[in-house]
Amino acid sequence: MNIVILGAGLMGRLLACQLARMGHQLELFDAGGPEALNSAARAAAAMLAPLAESAITETSVVEMGVHGLARWPELIAQLDEPVYFQQQGTLVLWHRQDAAEADRFSRQLDATSLSLPMLPKAQRLDAQGLAELEPSLGTRFPQGLYLPGEGQLDNHQLLAAMLHQLQRLDVKLNWDSPRAPGDFSPGAPGQPDWVFDCRGVGARAQWPALRGVRGEVITLLAPEVKLSRPTRLVHPRYPIYIAPKQEGYFVIGATEIESDDLSPISVRSTLELLSAAYTVDSGFAEARIVDLVTQCRPALPNNLPSIRRLGERVMQINGLYRHGYLIGPAMLDVVMELFQTNTSLLANRFSVSIQNADT
Repeated sequence: MNIVILGAGLMGRLLACQLARMGHQLELFDAGGPEALNSAARAAAAMLAPLAESAITETSVVEMGVHGLARWPELIAQLDEPVYFQQQGTLVLWHRQDAAEADRFSRQLDATSLSLPMLPKAQRLDAQGLAELEPSLGTRFPQGLYLPGEGQLDNHQLLAAMLHQLQRLDVKLNWDSPRAPGDFSPGAPGQPDWVFDCRGVGARAQWPALRGVRGEVITLLAPEVKLSRPTRLVHPRYPIYIAPKQEGYFVIGATEIESDDLSPISVRSTLELLSAAYTVDSGFAEARIVDLVTQCRPALPNNLPSIRRLGERVMQINGLYRHGYLIGPAMLDVVMELFQTNTSLLANRFSVSIQNADT
Protein backbone atom coordinates (compact mmCIF):
# COMPACT_ATOMS: atom_id res chain seq x y z
CA MET A 1 0.00 0.00 0.00
CA ASN A 2 0.90 3.66 -0.29
CA ILE A 3 1.02 5.03 3.26
CA VAL A 4 1.62 8.51 4.69
CA ILE A 5 2.86 9.01 8.26
CA LEU A 6 2.71 12.41 9.93
CA GLY A 7 5.32 13.00 12.62
CA ALA A 8 8.81 11.50 12.86
CA GLY A 9 9.15 11.18 16.61
CA LEU A 10 9.32 7.86 18.41
CA MET A 11 5.89 6.54 17.35
CA GLY A 12 6.18 7.76 13.78
CA ARG A 13 9.60 6.17 13.27
CA LEU A 14 8.63 2.89 14.92
CA LEU A 15 5.55 2.60 12.72
CA ALA A 16 7.38 3.66 9.56
CA CYS A 17 10.14 1.09 10.09
CA GLN A 18 7.60 -1.68 10.66
CA LEU A 19 5.47 -0.84 7.61
CA ALA A 20 8.44 -0.29 5.31
CA ARG A 21 9.92 -3.67 6.24
CA MET A 22 6.60 -5.23 5.20
CA GLY A 23 7.02 -3.78 1.73
CA HIS A 24 4.60 -0.84 1.83
CA GLN A 25 5.49 2.43 0.12
CA LEU A 26 6.00 5.06 2.79
CA GLU A 27 6.10 8.84 2.79
CA LEU A 28 6.83 10.59 6.07
CA PHE A 29 6.22 14.28 6.85
CA ASP A 30 7.61 16.14 9.86
CA ALA A 31 7.55 19.78 10.89
CA GLY A 32 11.18 19.57 12.06
CA GLY A 33 14.43 18.07 10.87
CA PRO A 34 15.89 14.56 10.89
CA GLU A 35 17.55 14.99 14.30
CA ALA A 36 14.09 15.22 15.97
CA LEU A 37 15.24 18.24 17.97
CA ASN A 38 11.63 19.41 18.40
CA SER A 39 10.30 16.00 19.38
CA ALA A 40 9.42 14.82 22.88
CA ALA A 41 11.24 11.61 21.93
CA ARG A 42 14.59 13.40 22.13
CA ALA A 43 14.03 15.00 25.54
CA ALA A 44 13.81 11.74 27.50
CA ALA A 45 15.88 9.34 29.56
CA ALA A 46 14.25 6.32 27.83
CA MET A 47 13.96 4.31 31.04
CA LEU A 48 11.95 1.10 30.82
CA ALA A 49 10.74 0.83 34.39
CA PRO A 50 7.18 -0.53 34.66
CA LEU A 51 7.29 -1.27 38.40
CA ALA A 52 8.83 2.09 39.27
CA GLU A 53 6.27 3.92 37.11
CA SER A 54 3.42 2.06 38.82
CA ALA A 55 3.72 4.56 41.65
CA ILE A 56 2.29 7.28 39.41
CA THR A 57 0.34 5.59 36.64
CA GLU A 58 -2.35 3.05 35.81
CA THR A 59 -2.01 -0.74 35.75
CA SER A 60 -2.59 -0.75 31.98
CA VAL A 61 0.55 1.35 31.44
CA VAL A 62 2.54 -1.02 33.66
CA GLU A 63 1.31 -4.00 31.61
CA MET A 64 2.30 -2.22 28.38
CA GLY A 65 5.70 -1.57 29.93
CA VAL A 66 6.20 -5.27 30.66
CA HIS A 67 5.31 -5.98 27.02
CA GLY A 68 7.77 -3.32 25.89
CA LEU A 69 10.66 -4.75 27.90
CA ALA A 70 10.33 -7.99 25.96
CA ARG A 71 9.80 -6.28 22.60
CA TRP A 72 12.58 -3.69 22.63
CA PRO A 73 15.44 -6.20 22.09
CA GLU A 74 13.52 -7.61 19.12
CA LEU A 75 12.89 -4.17 17.61
CA ILE A 76 16.50 -3.07 18.14
CA ALA A 77 17.79 -6.29 16.56
CA GLN A 78 16.00 -5.32 13.32
CA LEU A 79 18.10 -2.15 13.01
CA ASP A 80 21.43 -1.98 11.20
CA GLU A 81 23.08 0.41 13.65
CA PRO A 82 23.76 -0.42 17.34
CA VAL A 83 21.50 0.94 20.07
CA TYR A 84 22.53 0.80 23.72
CA PHE A 85 20.08 -1.33 25.70
CA GLN A 86 20.52 -2.30 29.34
CA GLN A 87 18.36 -4.41 31.63
CA GLN A 88 20.14 -4.38 35.00
CA GLY A 89 17.25 -3.12 37.10
CA THR A 90 16.42 0.20 38.76
CA LEU A 91 17.81 1.48 42.05
CA VAL A 92 15.59 3.62 44.30
CA LEU A 93 17.21 5.78 46.99
CA TRP A 94 16.11 8.36 49.54
CA HIS A 95 17.55 10.57 52.21
CA ARG A 96 16.55 10.07 55.84
CA GLN A 97 14.29 13.13 55.87
CA ASP A 98 12.27 11.65 53.01
CA ALA A 99 11.65 8.27 54.67
CA ALA A 100 7.88 8.86 54.89
CA GLU A 101 7.64 9.53 51.15
CA ALA A 102 9.78 6.45 50.47
CA ASP A 103 7.47 4.34 52.63
CA ARG A 104 4.48 5.51 50.61
CA PHE A 105 6.35 4.71 47.39
CA SER A 106 7.25 1.22 48.69
CA ARG A 107 3.64 0.47 49.60
CA GLN A 108 2.53 1.40 46.09
CA LEU A 109 5.10 -0.98 44.61
CA ASP A 110 3.91 -3.75 46.94
CA ALA A 111 0.32 -3.18 45.81
CA THR A 112 1.42 -3.40 42.17
CA SER A 113 3.23 -6.68 42.84
CA LEU A 114 0.04 -8.15 44.30
CA SER A 115 -2.09 -7.13 41.31
CA LEU A 116 0.57 -8.02 38.71
CA PRO A 117 2.41 -11.11 40.00
CA MET A 118 4.36 -11.44 36.72
CA LEU A 119 6.46 -8.43 37.76
CA PRO A 120 9.62 -9.10 39.81
CA LYS A 121 9.13 -7.78 43.33
CA ALA A 122 11.10 -4.88 44.72
CA GLN A 123 14.00 -5.99 46.91
CA ARG A 124 14.81 -4.02 50.04
CA LEU A 125 18.50 -3.37 50.58
CA ASP A 126 20.49 -2.12 53.57
CA ALA A 127 23.62 0.01 53.26
CA GLN A 128 25.82 -3.03 52.66
CA GLY A 129 23.46 -4.38 49.99
CA LEU A 130 23.46 -1.02 48.22
CA ALA A 131 27.26 -0.84 48.33
CA GLU A 132 27.52 -4.32 46.82
CA LEU A 133 25.14 -3.38 44.01
CA GLU A 134 26.61 0.08 43.36
CA PRO A 135 30.07 0.32 45.02
CA SER A 136 30.42 4.01 44.14
CA LEU A 137 27.59 4.88 46.54
CA GLY A 138 29.60 3.69 49.53
CA THR A 139 27.48 3.92 52.66
CA ARG A 140 25.87 7.31 52.01
CA PHE A 141 22.40 5.75 51.94
CA PRO A 142 21.28 3.50 54.82
CA GLN A 143 18.71 1.70 52.71
CA GLY A 144 17.10 1.52 49.29
CA LEU A 145 15.10 -0.58 46.85
CA TYR A 146 16.26 -2.64 43.91
CA LEU A 147 13.74 -3.31 41.12
CA PRO A 148 15.16 -6.23 39.12
CA GLY A 149 14.55 -6.67 35.42
CA GLU A 150 13.93 -3.03 34.58
CA GLY A 151 15.94 -1.40 31.83
CA GLN A 152 16.75 1.56 29.63
CA LEU A 153 18.02 2.39 26.17
CA ASP A 154 19.79 5.29 24.49
CA ASN A 155 17.02 7.27 22.80
CA HIS A 156 19.37 9.40 20.70
CA GLN A 157 21.03 6.30 19.27
CA LEU A 158 17.62 4.74 18.67
CA LEU A 159 16.26 7.75 16.78
CA ALA A 160 19.40 7.87 14.63
CA ALA A 161 19.32 4.13 13.95
CA MET A 162 15.66 4.26 12.90
CA LEU A 163 16.40 7.21 10.61
CA HIS A 164 19.19 5.20 8.97
CA GLN A 165 16.79 2.27 8.56
CA LEU A 166 14.14 4.44 6.91
CA GLN A 167 16.71 5.80 4.49
CA ARG A 168 17.91 2.29 3.64
CA LEU A 169 14.32 1.16 3.09
CA ASP A 170 13.77 4.04 0.61
CA VAL A 171 11.11 5.79 2.69
CA LYS A 172 10.45 9.25 1.25
CA LEU A 173 11.33 11.68 4.04
CA ASN A 174 9.95 15.23 4.00
CA TRP A 175 11.58 17.44 6.63
CA ASP A 176 10.40 20.92 7.66
CA SER A 177 7.10 19.95 6.02
CA PRO A 178 4.18 20.16 8.45
CA ARG A 179 1.07 18.37 7.26
CA ALA A 180 -2.33 17.54 8.79
CA PRO A 181 -4.70 14.63 8.07
CA GLY A 182 -7.02 16.98 6.20
CA ASP A 183 -4.33 17.51 3.57
CA PHE A 184 -4.98 13.98 2.28
CA SER A 185 -7.96 11.99 0.96
CA PRO A 186 -7.08 8.32 1.45
CA GLY A 187 -8.43 6.06 -1.28
CA ALA A 188 -8.97 8.83 -3.85
CA PRO A 189 -6.98 8.74 -7.11
CA GLY A 190 -3.42 9.91 -6.58
CA GLN A 191 -3.86 9.85 -2.81
CA PRO A 192 -2.38 7.47 -0.19
CA ASP A 193 -4.24 4.34 0.89
CA TRP A 194 -3.68 5.12 4.59
CA VAL A 195 -2.69 8.08 6.79
CA PHE A 196 -1.26 7.65 10.29
CA ASP A 197 -1.02 10.78 12.46
CA CYS A 198 1.76 10.49 15.10
CA ARG A 199 2.47 14.20 15.64
CA GLY A 200 2.12 14.36 19.41
CA VAL A 201 1.33 17.87 20.63
CA GLY A 202 1.39 19.01 17.00
CA ALA A 203 -1.99 17.32 16.47
CA ARG A 204 -3.89 19.56 18.91
CA ALA A 205 -5.73 21.39 16.12
CA GLN A 206 -7.42 18.10 15.16
CA TRP A 207 -7.55 16.63 18.70
CA PRO A 208 -8.42 19.49 21.07
CA ALA A 209 -8.26 17.32 24.22
CA LEU A 210 -4.47 17.06 23.85
CA ARG A 211 -2.28 19.20 26.06
CA GLY A 212 1.44 19.70 26.48
CA VAL A 213 3.22 18.70 29.70
CA ARG A 214 6.61 20.35 29.97
CA GLY A 215 9.65 18.25 30.82
CA GLU A 216 13.21 19.38 31.48
CA VAL A 217 16.25 17.13 31.01
CA ILE A 218 19.97 17.68 31.61
CA THR A 219 22.72 15.63 29.97
CA LEU A 220 26.03 15.49 31.85
CA LEU A 221 29.44 14.08 31.03
CA ALA A 222 30.79 12.64 34.29
CA PRO A 223 33.47 9.98 33.72
CA GLU A 224 34.25 9.95 37.46
CA VAL A 225 30.74 8.78 38.35
CA LYS A 226 30.43 5.00 38.29
CA LEU A 227 26.67 4.47 38.70
CA SER A 228 25.84 1.55 36.44
CA ARG A 229 22.03 1.44 36.42
CA PRO A 230 19.13 3.91 36.39
CA THR A 231 18.70 5.44 39.83
CA ARG A 232 15.68 7.26 41.24
CA LEU A 233 15.84 9.58 44.22
CA VAL A 234 12.58 9.75 46.15
CA HIS A 235 11.60 13.29 47.07
CA PRO A 236 8.19 14.73 48.01
CA ARG A 237 8.37 17.45 45.34
CA TYR A 238 10.75 16.39 42.58
CA PRO A 239 11.55 12.66 42.37
CA ILE A 240 14.76 12.79 40.34
CA TYR A 241 16.06 10.10 38.01
CA ILE A 242 19.63 9.53 36.86
CA ALA A 243 20.08 7.35 33.77
CA PRO A 244 23.66 6.33 32.96
CA LYS A 245 24.43 6.01 29.27
CA GLN A 246 27.67 4.94 27.58
CA GLU A 247 31.09 6.59 27.86
CA GLY A 248 30.36 8.53 31.05
CA TYR A 249 27.18 10.31 29.94
CA PHE A 250 24.21 10.66 32.28
CA VAL A 251 20.69 11.93 31.66
CA ILE A 252 19.09 13.65 34.65
CA GLY A 253 15.48 14.74 34.90
CA ALA A 254 12.43 15.00 37.11
CA THR A 255 10.39 18.04 36.32
CA GLU A 256 6.84 17.65 35.05
CA ILE A 257 5.08 20.96 34.63
CA GLU A 258 1.48 21.46 33.44
CA SER A 259 2.46 23.91 30.75
CA ASP A 260 3.14 23.95 27.02
CA ASP A 261 5.87 26.55 27.54
CA LEU A 262 8.94 25.66 25.45
CA SER A 263 11.27 28.35 26.80
CA PRO A 264 14.70 27.25 28.10
CA ILE A 265 15.05 25.39 31.39
CA SER A 266 14.69 27.56 34.49
CA VAL A 267 17.47 28.32 36.97
CA ARG A 268 15.37 26.78 39.73
CA SER A 269 14.90 23.48 37.91
CA THR A 270 18.57 23.37 36.95
CA LEU A 271 19.73 23.94 40.52
CA GLU A 272 17.31 21.39 41.95
CA LEU A 273 18.23 18.68 39.46
CA LEU A 274 21.97 19.20 39.76
CA SER A 275 21.90 19.54 43.55
CA ALA A 276 19.89 16.35 43.91
CA ALA A 277 22.27 14.49 41.58
CA TYR A 278 25.22 15.71 43.65
CA THR A 279 23.68 14.28 46.82
CA VAL A 280 23.54 10.86 45.14
CA ASP A 281 27.16 10.95 43.95
CA SER A 282 29.56 13.79 44.72
CA GLY A 283 31.41 12.97 41.50
CA PHE A 284 28.79 15.00 39.67
CA ALA A 285 30.46 18.13 41.06
CA GLU A 286 33.09 17.88 38.31
CA ALA A 287 30.64 16.86 35.58
CA ARG A 288 30.34 18.90 32.39
CA ILE A 289 26.90 20.10 31.29
CA VAL A 290 26.44 18.83 27.74
CA ASP A 291 22.82 19.73 27.08
CA LEU A 292 19.81 21.42 28.72
CA VAL A 293 16.59 20.43 26.96
CA THR A 294 12.93 21.34 27.41
CA GLN A 295 10.09 19.75 25.50
CA CYS A 296 6.37 19.09 25.82
CA ARG A 297 5.01 15.57 26.10
CA PRO A 298 1.58 14.97 24.56
CA ALA A 299 -1.07 14.08 27.13
CA LEU A 300 -4.81 13.48 27.16
CA PRO A 301 -7.03 14.30 30.16
CA ASN A 302 -6.52 10.86 31.76
CA ASN A 303 -2.78 10.77 30.95
CA LEU A 304 -3.31 7.51 29.03
CA PRO A 305 -2.61 6.77 25.35
CA SER A 306 -5.41 6.58 22.83
CA ILE A 307 -6.08 5.76 19.19
CA ARG A 308 -8.63 7.75 17.23
CA ARG A 309 -10.08 7.17 13.78
CA LEU A 310 -10.71 10.24 11.64
CA GLY A 311 -12.07 8.05 8.87
CA GLU A 312 -11.95 4.52 7.55
CA ARG A 313 -8.23 4.81 6.74
CA VAL A 314 -7.00 7.67 8.90
CA MET A 315 -5.69 6.80 12.35
CA GLN A 316 -4.29 9.05 15.08
CA ILE A 317 -1.97 7.63 17.77
CA ASN A 318 -1.33 10.00 20.64
CA GLY A 319 -1.27 10.71 24.37
CA LEU A 320 1.84 8.70 25.24
CA TYR A 321 2.60 11.35 27.89
CA ARG A 322 5.85 10.64 29.81
CA HIS A 323 5.74 6.92 28.99
CA GLY A 324 6.69 6.99 25.31
CA TYR A 325 9.61 4.56 25.45
CA LEU A 326 7.94 2.40 28.08
CA ILE A 327 4.74 1.82 26.08
CA GLY A 328 5.85 2.57 22.51
CA PRO A 329 6.27 -1.10 21.47
CA ALA A 330 2.86 -2.03 22.88
CA MET A 331 1.18 0.84 21.02
CA LEU A 332 3.02 -0.17 17.84
CA ASP A 333 1.72 -3.73 18.11
CA VAL A 334 -1.84 -2.52 18.78
CA VAL A 335 -1.74 -0.25 15.70
CA MET A 336 -0.37 -3.04 13.52
CA GLU A 337 -3.19 -5.35 14.60
CA LEU A 338 -5.77 -2.69 13.79
CA PHE A 339 -4.12 -1.99 10.43
CA GLN A 340 -4.01 -5.65 9.41
CA THR A 341 -7.25 -7.03 10.90
CA ASN A 342 -9.33 -3.98 11.92
CA THR A 343 -9.42 -5.33 15.47
CA SER A 344 -6.90 -5.73 18.30
CA LEU A 345 -6.76 -8.24 21.11
CA LEU A 346 -3.82 -6.33 22.54
CA ALA A 347 -5.90 -3.15 22.74
CA ASN A 348 -8.39 -5.02 24.92
CA ARG A 349 -5.61 -6.52 27.01
CA PHE A 350 -3.99 -3.13 27.61
CA SER A 351 -7.28 -1.18 27.85
CA VAL A 352 -6.19 1.12 25.02
CA SER A 353 -8.99 3.51 24.07
CA ILE A 354 -10.00 3.30 20.41
CA GLN A 355 -12.56 5.88 19.39
CA ASN A 356 -14.00 7.68 16.42
CA ALA A 357 -13.41 11.38 16.01
CA ASP A 358 -17.05 12.21 16.76
CA THR A 359 -17.08 10.39 20.14
